[in-house]
Amino acid sequence: MQVQEGEGWRWLVDPARHPFSVLVGGQGWAVELTAEEARELQQGLVRLVQEHRGLVDQLMGEEAISLELERGPLWMALEGDRASWELRFVLTPAPASRAVEGSWGAGASAALVAALAQEVPADGTAPLWAAAHGPA
Repeated sequence: MQVQEGEGWRWLVDPARHPFSVLVGGQGWAVELTAEEARELQQGLVRLVQEHRGLVDQLMGEEAISLELERGPLWMALEGDRASWELRFVLTPAPASRAVEGSWGAGASAALVAALAQEVPADGTAPLWAAAHGPA
């Protein structure tokens, strides 16, 4: 089992808990995701923050920004300003599956993405701490 956590966020991987091998959490909530869902969430959140970094110099001090990204059944958003931002996501269910919505405050968002970004290769293809199990 691999655990990463900090104030207001948690990312835990336990490959023995197939098919929901990744536990993702925030302040007062947690959800189990499949390895593929976790991979999409990880890569999407890191990409949103990279996009924010690319735009931050174009924002005025008091100007707000909202960025959105869809990857498969996941919708993710970054909302904030030049200095701080929050993240949230919605997992839209497939038939006979579950749905979830989660978010992280500004401090937790920055810490979570810093941890997630350490595990994303330049091509953005590998999962964080989670390997796919069985046939895709």
